[in-house]
Amino acid sequence: MAEQHSAEEYLEGYAQILTGACATGRRLTRGELEALRAQGERAAEAGLGLRLLVRAHLSAAQDVRASLRGAAPNHLLAAVEQAVDAFSEGHERAQRLAIRQEEAARREFIDDLLHGRSDLGRLAERAERFGLLLSHAHAVAVAQGPEPYDDGYAVTRGIQASLGGRFGDRRILLTTKNGRLICIAPGDQADVLTFFAKQAYAATDGGRIAIGRPHPGVGGVVHSYEEALNALDLAERMQLDDPVLHAADLLVYPVLTRDRQAMADLVRSVLGPLQQARGGAKPLMDTLTAYFDTGCVSAEAARRLSLSVRAMTYRLERIHKLTGADPGDPVHRYTLQTAVIGARLLDWPDQEL
Repeated sequence: MAEQHSAEEYLEGYAQILTGACATGRRLTRGELEALRAQGERAAEAGLGLRLLVRAHLSAAQDVRASLRGAAPNHLLAAVEQAVDAFSEGHERAQRLAIRQEEAARREFIDDLLHGRSDLGRLAERAERFGLLLSHAHAVAVAQGPEPYDDGYAVTRGIQASLGGRFGDRRILLTTKNGRLICIAPGDQADVLTFFAKQAYAATDGGRIAIGRPHPGVGGVVHSYEEALNALDLAERMQLDDPVLHAADLLVYPVLTRDRQAMADLVRSVLGPLQQARGGAKPLMDTLTAYFDTGCVSAEAARRLSLSVRAMTYRLERIHKLTGADPGDPVHRYTLQTAVIGARLLDWPDQEL
């Protein structure tokens, strides 16, 4: 009964509009239509559903019909149609505006969260509105595919539905940033990010996913997010094949490049002589990369490079002669492999050191 009364509050002037239109068979005036749209907007802002409001309008029209005389009832249906259409337009307009405002607020929050901007206390308050408790530890997974993705894309909606179906109302936030899919989950729920990685890999047609480590506090999300981004960048530079990367497994690489100048000196000193080879350093660098990636198995490395084992052996001997370091010697191997990793991280020999 209270609900019906609430709906009736937004029918003010409606009966008079119908009666006036039916008296002469005229169409509703511009002013009347705008008043009805405004009523629809106010009803939407008050949280009333459109179905309830339409029923209230039809019920009120029945009362008006009972009071009409002569030919007036014949014009009622056309007047009701115009009135309800205008009211519904206003209601829908308010709903669209509310959705746009909600989307803008969500996007602003995501941007602030992933860049560590805004007052941290205020950020934590806003986070609860979107299902996150920033006092807890969080981990972030980032997925990139062959094309950019946005919040409204079918890929994003499909993954969101899968996460919702699997984990229900857990505190998970799925969003997009710079064309990548991003999933934020509590740090003690690794199964969420593992599931997201599987779904994202399938939905992006073989994209790549990186998962940052869990970090506590308000800044934990941005820390984990940056780790995931760095892992994706590292995978591209190192030409890693794994579809799912864990930042925790790649910690050695940032350590190696922490002193960039020292690493550049090592690369120049150990691998610089390879530039004297016919064809430059690149073919011999590829040889070393394949050799180390296969666990120093010459036959497997030769297969990866589409070489004969004899040609592979010749290249390894050539590397030994130019650098003075034998790839097959355990003592020399560590230095060579570290230099090769450094060269890949620094994009040498394509980039000058």
